[in-house]
Amino acid sequence: MTMTITELERSLRALRLSGMTATLENRALQVAQQQMDFIEAFSALVQDELDRRRSRLIERRFKLSGLTERKDLKDFDWSYNPKNPRREILELANLKFIDEREDALFIGSPGVGKSHIAKALALLAVQRGYTVFYREAHVLVDDINQARELGELRKYRATIKATDLVVIDDLFLRKLPPHAGDELADLIMSRYEKASTLITSNREIDDWAKLLGDAVIVTPLLDRLMH
Repeated sequence: MTMTITELERSLRALRLSGMTATLENRALQVAQQQMDFIEAFSALVQDELDRRRSRLIERRFKLSGLTERKDLKDFDWSYNPKNPRREILELANLKFIDEREDALFIGSPGVGKSHIAKALALLAVQRGYTVFYREAHVLVDDINQARELGELRKYRATIKATDLVVIDDLFLRKLPPHAGDELADLIMSRYEKASTLITSNREIDDWAKLLGDAVIVTPLLDRLMH
């Protein structure tokens, strides 16, 4: 028995084919107007479903990443600070460094666009299917402390360790609590040569030992970041 459009849409929803459901009527009209034959229309419906699922997957990954805004390198004002290493930044945008499990470190004065670029690279990674974990440095430390209090620290660390790209933004923008250096060192060292970490900071590397309060921690941490 032939189904009506309404019945077909109900069946597609039951099968969780929301992409097909959304465009079924339009594709049927294209066939009726001879803009497409059956195979073309059916192929288009399948592609509609794939596109919807990909869009939802990207949106889910974006929400899980911790990003709160969608920055784009196309919107970056390169003229504001001509000294920004544009070529090197655009090379990072091919995300090869993630495949090669390399790290990236952005150091510069406030307002030069470090966070914009880091968020744009993180969004690109989300859109290309990588898992991303973004946090401002002080928020990350707070989250780690909270996970410890809740007895979920091992699970939290495992989540971070398994992520393709971790972005730690604005390191030292706010004063970090005692032992924050230990937490950051553990995180970065656990990912060394296993996954990529990107850090932005407005403080020169020479200041890190004083800011973290422990030169013994900083030396191996920087060795791994700068490798």
